[in-house]
Amino acid sequence: MFPKPIKNYSPKAQLAYKLALPIALLLWLLPLLAIFMTSIRPVSDIAQGNVFGIPSSFQMLQNYGEVFAKTDAMRYLINTLLIALPTMILSVGLACLTGYALAIYKFRWALPLFFLFVAGNFVPFQILMLPVVDISVKLEIINTVPGLVMFHAAFQTGFCTLFMRNFMKALPFELIESARLEGVGEFQIFWHLVLPLVKPAIAALCVLIFTFIWNDFFWATVLIQEDSSLPITVGVRTLNGEFVQQWHLISAASLLAAMPPVLMFFLMQKHFIAGLTLGATKG
Repeated sequence: MFPKPIKNYSPKAQLAYKLALPIALLLWLLPLLAIFMTSIRPVSDIAQGNVFGIPSSFQMLQNYGEVFAKTDAMRYLINTLLIALPTMILSVGLACLTGYALAIYKFRWALPLFFLFVAGNFVPFQILMLPVVDISVKLEIINTVPGLVMFHAAFQTGFCTLFMRNFMKALPFELIESARLEGVGEFQIFWHLVLPLVKPAIAALCVLIFTFIWNDFFWATVLIQEDSSLPITVGVRTLNGEFVQQWHLISAASLLAAMPPVLMFFLMQKHFIAGLTLGATKG
């Protein structure tokens, strides 16, 4: 028998919570605030050492406009979208199919195959760097956006399969058996019965994978060297001048690069929370 949760906290505990919450929030947001202040200050402030103080003048429109006018930030953002969106669709789509097969069908190799997908998530990326580069060169897909998409989709499918299989395994098997007795085909069961039930999980997984791929730096650096195919995470470093560090432009571009995942999370926040808590009250 578990003890009942304490619902009424003491006034001192409530006061400590109210004081600690804004302090923790400020400490968490402090790096973002520093980057934002750098992105709106003139370059003369940085040259004079005024990095954390109040800007001598606010040049938000000028700095952010200069990112798009004088750099290839827009192309880098488009490249990142062309990498993140197809990877998300491929990974989640394949994971729904494999998760359905491993969760619903009962065959001899179901559990070993599932463990194989799980084991792939524990392999360090650095160990695979040389083999992946060698394969990419042989297939002539290095320095290309489709090549990076294929690589990310292959690696993310393992995690996505683990995610979707566990959610589909929790579904009541009686619903599927009833549909089979009614003569419904397997694909119709998958498309019209299973997928609607795990829609919150799919939405949560889409947000996670999109964020993972959008923020990727390691593999984008390893597999793409040509400037025309760089994503925004790697392209930001090209904003530096040859002799001058343009920190105001780098800060502005970094904040712009962080916006799409944040916007996607807020747009799908309801489904994301529902997906993470799906099945939490069962038992």
